[in-house]
Amino acid sequence: MRGRLIGRDWRRWFRGRVGLGFVIHHRPGHGKTLGLTNPPELRRLFNPDGFRAPQFIAAGLLLIYLLQCVWLQRVQTLRSSSSLADSDQALRIYLGLEQWKGGAIAGTPESLRSEAVTGLASAGRAGQLRVRDGYDQDRSPLYYLVAAAPLLVSHALRLPQSLQPYLAGTPYLFFGVMLGASLWYVSRRLYGDAGGYIALALYCFSPAMIVNVAGTQSRGEMGAVWGAFGSVFTAIAVAHTLYAPREVVLWNWRRILLLGLSLALAAGNQFSLGVLAVVILPLMLWVAPVRPGAVIAIWITALGVAVVLLLLACYFFEPNLFLGGMLHARWINFEPAAFGMSVSYRNALQAIFVGGPPMMIALPVALIAYGGWKRARYFGNSAPLLIAALLLIATLSAPSFPGQGFRLTLLVFLFVFVGGVFADLLESREGPLVTAGLCGLLGASALLNLWQLWRAALIR
Repeated sequence: MRGRLIGRDWRRWFRGRVGLGFVIHHRPGHGKTLGLTNPPELRRLFNPDGFRAPQFIAAGLLLIYLLQCVWLQRVQTLRSSSSLADSDQALRIYLGLEQWKGGAIAGTPESLRSEAVTGLASAGRAGQLRVRDGYDQDRSPLYYLVAAAPLLVSHALRLPQSLQPYLAGTPYLFFGVMLGASLWYVSRRLYGDAGGYIALALYCFSPAMIVNVAGTQSRGEMGAVWGAFGSVFTAIAVAHTLYAPREVVLWNWRRILLLGLSLALAAGNQFSLGVLAVVILPLMLWVAPVRPGAVIAIWITALGVAVVLLLLACYFFEPNLFLGGMLHARWINFEPAAFGMSVSYRNALQAIFVGGPPMMIALPVALIAYGGWKRARYFGNSAPLLIAALLLIATLSAPSFPGQGFRLTLLVFLFVFVGGVFADLLESREGPLVTAGLCGLLGASALLNLWQLWRAALIR
């Protein structure tokens, strides 16, 4: 009964402040707000009139992140004896170029031919391509089209072949930087400047986020991670707008379009991330229980956008191939036996703590604070933790999935959660101690990461 009254008070409090923005949680001196990572907001980030200290700091961290990725890409390109030949990336590019040039649709029976026909090494032998009846079970043609787009431009502009390895990585550099910008924007709106800086620092010096953008073994999954992140927080932002008494679909069409694009980007690069389309519905109903009909209408419209404008278009409006791809897709990777295998838990912990070394200390502290401190248990912290828990289950239940999509997405949501809890801790009585420990932890992690990148250039 008490929880029900608190919920009513919260909704009444929220409705009275709709005009002030999408407020999630508030206390004096520390506003918790949620904004939508849509193009107008990103344009505001780069607006000279609004470009102040927080934007400068965030832009500086993102520039350092980009330089680390370019440095690693340069080192590995110089060390490699060949540019793109005999690699999984070469296969992605080959299949994507064929489709761009009017050939077979990538990931369908006509495109997934034998090594003797393509002249390229088969990714299926390494377990990175699962095919059934000639269809890629894990990824749509979008995955291949994105990989091939820079090379298509290269051929059109007749650029030197020596630039191909760098051009091939540009989509993933873009996705990595945009994911970092979205992470900072959402975290800052939720937790204030401190939370945004913490989450972005964890991201920018994460070995997993650098290697999966620029590493030679990268499987090009940052687009899926960005789409998954955008799907969740765009859905939350759209749901918050429903407290305003306006037309549901017409007024929200930009946000609905963005939500559909995010879902298509996530599911198009990894079919099993399409499960987020189901997850965001109860999340939206949790945020806006006062208008369930409007929530369902927006959700269905966003799904329609994802299917019609992107997924169907990626099959170049070939309805038979589209239907075949959807029927052969592995939407759920669930192996119950994996929960009894220690290797599943070891791999999940390794993905978190090796992918983000500061998390070895920061995550346990954040979980203890969240569990034992009522002040930290509010929607802004609970939502990313809940999504991270679901992604952890997906990671544990899919040990044979040929990719890192679940693990990378899990790590990003944990960065948001840790940033939120530590933003609360910084405002406690132990704030100076937390500040000193956090600066030391993040600073040591950044220096270690830079040293490892420098050491990689010295190893021959």
